[in-house]
Amino acid sequence: MKNGVTQALYSYWDDLRGTRPAPNRSEVDPGRIRGLLGDTFILETSGAQNVRYRLAGTRLCSAHCRELKGRNFLRGWSTKDREALESLLTAITEDGAAAVVGVNGHTERDQVLRMEMLLLPLNVPGEGRTRILGSCTPMDRPYWLGLHPILQQSITSLRLVWPDERPAFLRGPQTANPILPRFQAERMPMPVPAAAMAAGAERRVGHLTVYQGGKA
Repeated sequence: MKNGVTQALYSYWDDLRGTRPAPNRSEVDPGRIRGLLGDTFILETSGAQNVRYRLAGTRLCSAHCRELKGRNFLRGWSTKDREALESLLTAITEDGAAAVVGVNGHTERDQVLRMEMLLLPLNVPGEGRTRILGSCTPMDRPYWLGLHPILQQSITSLRLVWPDERPAFLRGPQTANPILPRFQAERMPMPVPAAAMAAGAERRVGHLTVYQGGKA
């Protein structure tokens, strides 16, 4: 997890769930992550092939130059990337995994926006893990962001984080995420990308880069 928003949202979600695979949807308090809301979203799923935005932050909608609420999350991806996302979504909803996805957003002018996406399971009592809390944050902010809409997206890397894992930035003597309090205050500015986490083992699978880690 390279981006400050990604790290802060994961840390908040991890604190909420405690020893459970996922917290309940009703436990998410927008006031505690006020500084992150512009880049966050909640998905509603009734299966890996039926996933829609239930809520979407203002900065995320601005990057796409449209309101995303109610839209199909899987629209705008290639067939291979859509299949990869469907596999990720199954692991999230059925196994309680979290997913970190490197994404390139493409405009009609062939401009490319590098982003980091985080997908986290949320439980709905009586339904199971049918909600997903997520964020999608630019790694930089080009001048054209918000002027030319993102029409297509492609995956550049992906990693699953299983319920019994702890990402590198949460390991060590201080497990509390030191950057989260900065984003809980009112009117905080857009978080800037944090320094990259130490590189782990990786391998190529087709056109994707898969970082090692998981139940093994």
